[in-house]
Amino acid sequence: MSSGIPPLSPLPPSFLTSGGEMAQRIARHDWAATPLGPLGAWPAHIQWAVSTILRASVPMATLWGESGVLIYNDAYAAFSGVRHPALLGCAIRQAWPEAAQFNDHVVMTVLAGGTLNYQDQEFLLNRNGHAEPVWINLDYSPLLDDAGQPVGVLALVVDTTSKVQAERRLKGERERFAHLFEQSPSFMAMLEGPDHRITLANPGYLRLVGNRPVVGRSVAQALPDAVAQGYVELLDRVYASGEAVTAHAAHFASQAEPGGPVHDHYVDFVFQPIRDGGGAVTGIFVEGVDITDRMAAETRREALARFSDQLRSLDSVDGICLAAAETLGRTLKVSRAGYGAVDAAAQTVQVHHDWMAPGCDPLADVMHLPDFGAFLDDLTRDESVCVADVRRDERTRARAEALEGLCARAFMNMPVVEHGQLVAMLFAHHEDVREWTAEEIAFMREVAARTRTAAERARTEAQLREVNESLEQAVAQRTHELMEVEAKYRQSQKMEAIGQLTGGIAHDFNNLLGAISASLQVLEKRIGLQKFDNAERYIGMAQGSVRRAAVLTQRLLAFSRRQTLDPKPVDVNRLIGNIEEMVRRTVGPSVQLEVVGAGGLWLTRVDPSQLENAVLNLCINARDAMSPRGGRLTIETANKWLDDRAAMERELAPGQYISVCVTDTGAGMEPDVAARAFDPFFTTKPMGQGTGLGLSMVYGFVRQSGGQVRIYSVPGEGTTMCLYLPRYVGEADPDLPELPVISGHQADGEVVLVIEDESIIRSLIAEELEHLGYQVISVGDGPAGLHILQSERRVDLLLTDVGLPGGLNGRQVADAARVTRPDLKVLFITGYAENAAVGNGLLEYGMEVITKPFDVGALAAKVREMVER
Repeated sequence: MSSGIPPLSPLPPSFLTSGGEMAQRIARHDWAATPLGPLGAWPAHIQWAVSTILRASVPMATLWGESGVLIYNDAYAAFSGVRHPALLGCAIRQAWPEAAQFNDHVVMTVLAGGTLNYQDQEFLLNRNGHAEPVWINLDYSPLLDDAGQPVGVLALVVDTTSKVQAERRLKGERERFAHLFEQSPSFMAMLEGPDHRITLANPGYLRLVGNRPVVGRSVAQALPDAVAQGYVELLDRVYASGEAVTAHAAHFASQAEPGGPVHDHYVDFVFQPIRDGGGAVTGIFVEGVDITDRMAAETRREALARFSDQLRSLDSVDGICLAAAETLGRTLKVSRAGYGAVDAAAQTVQVHHDWMAPGCDPLADVMHLPDFGAFLDDLTRDESVCVADVRRDERTRARAEALEGLCARAFMNMPVVEHGQLVAMLFAHHEDVREWTAEEIAFMREVAARTRTAAERARTEAQLREVNESLEQAVAQRTHELMEVEAKYRQSQKMEAIGQLTGGIAHDFNNLLGAISASLQVLEKRIGLQKFDNAERYIGMAQGSVRRAAVLTQRLLAFSRRQTLDPKPVDVNRLIGNIEEMVRRTVGPSVQLEVVGAGGLWLTRVDPSQLENAVLNLCINARDAMSPRGGRLTIETANKWLDDRAAMERELAPGQYISVCVTDTGAGMEPDVAARAFDPFFTTKPMGQGTGLGLSMVYGFVRQSGGQVRIYSVPGEGTTMCLYLPRYVGEADPDLPELPVISGHQADGEVVLVIEDESIIRSLIAEELEHLGYQVISVGDGPAGLHILQSERRVDLLLTDVGLPGGLNGRQVADAARVTRPDLKVLFITGYAENAAVGNGLLEYGMEVITKPFDVGALAAKVREMVER
């Protein structure tokens, strides 16, 4: 045939039957061109070998002769990838050139009668168009001819690539797990079997148990101290029940050596059962965190707070020293602690009081320091002396026996130096070897400083009491005489101050009254002579003097008012927008600031500068709560309608308010901390980092402004501080434009009730309003005006002075009138500043004020504007 492939026989040779695809390919192949010769001439041993591999389900091949002519089965064909079917009948070197040397060795070895076996042998083979790593299990054995001589190689090929790669991934994961296990800040251990044999333990676990050899041993064998404390019993229960156990702040007393020192630990931990594929418990995973240092820090902080509280109530040096010794001894859990005055020249310490644990004897009242070591020079230089083991420290080695007799195998001395002189020391003794931590040293230094300060205060107060007692009799003899002299002096000073003030006021007002009087006299004379030229000039001079007098009055009133706040109508969204950049710079880049302003936010009437300070204070507190990691800070405004229930919860009157809320994602507050947050001088910040006055000042400002402050906090999630401020109905701009003078306007018969005790002013107002067309009812005191307002008579506007005779002022009259006339319009006239006149400037809707002296035209314009509103 032109293809070069011999035609198929009617039936393939019998040894190729049931051989799958490869049997057909072998039957069609031109074997005459190979060293094997035509298919029909193959000897029995070749036919038997080929028949055997064709029926195998695993990859198998035969290599014939020194060239290794390749014949393989269907499974080997699949293994070969795209190289199949070109491999059939090829010499093995040409079939797999990338493994030529390996295959040469195989053919040579096996034809010599040997066998070869390889496990997970790695090759770089091109099976799918590109070179890729392959791992294979290979078995090679000789194929014999009829004479028993090796003439070929039988190859068994098993691709283990997936298995090897999986094992390597698993190994990598194990290595990563082992790295995490070793580097974890928590302690971890793996326990196996019912006896809890320790198979793995990371450095944290070894530190916890005192670096004892534990791996390969059961917990009971390795940690007898854990057995005594019930931990093995707890492990037994977890293993038997299969239920995990979690504990918080559990106590573990670690004793690495029998009779050795005991180290107290407090741990959070979990015992988690480990199960096999069938769900049976095979071991326990132990994981936890040693919180001993954290609890010790909290204990020290609380001890300092209690100690400070004690010092406030103690007034004797002995009591103060005893409190210091007990605080130090119980907090550091030492054998003895005390405070003593040092005489550096005599090299002695006088022990005022010392606190002792059971088993320790009291110290002598006076002790010679060189008898216990060479450390006095260190104390004199204001250096703390911390000795972990008196037998090893060169300063105390020679005196170790004497120190151990004082329960002081380890000790710490903290000097108190004033003006360069060693005056006292605080000491702590421990009967076992002990490494003193930096935190314990700092705690002792703080106790020493507070003790010295309190002791000096007590001594000073005692001396003052003695001096006071000795002087009481002399003071009593002189008290009456001095009080008389003081009273006379105070009266003379008062009269002098009043004289200076009234003299200055009289001088200024006499000048102003003189100018007014002279202008009016000249004007009167010229009018009598029918000379009207320059009349406006003299009127202007008189009015100018009146305006100057008004300015002088306002200044005097402002001086005497002593007003702390300057409330104004405020757009809070605009105020926060003005300080947003300053807040952003203050909180720093680690805090993400978000400002959410409510649309259509109502106005409120507060001191804007004080509100800015309050918001900034809350933002700084929020920043500190999120330190050092940072977080998100949100400033949000909203309108609030408070019903009876909501108002009661906030201790406010029901009504309309705006809220300004500052929210952080920091540590949050526990309920007891939130309850005390507004107390003066209360702070959770470290000593020296906060006065505890910020929130109390914010609270005071908001309450004085008629509002309230509330805290909403979740520990571990964050805090929201909300300011609630009353709504203000009016314009945002507090500077109202001056009303134009309206002349020539005629009213439509509206009724105006004028209450003014000054008859001249009352007559002028009535005359001007009647001239403009209003009906005017005028009275001279509050009761008369209220009588009219409580009648059926029509009144469109009440125009009243604030200061009135008769027991009712103008504001009281207006409030009483609005009980029956709720829509009554009221215009107050006052010679005082607005705030003092009408209740700190808190006018209700429909009430306005005009101050004396006023322009009559401006008064008329204001009346018209209010009547027509």
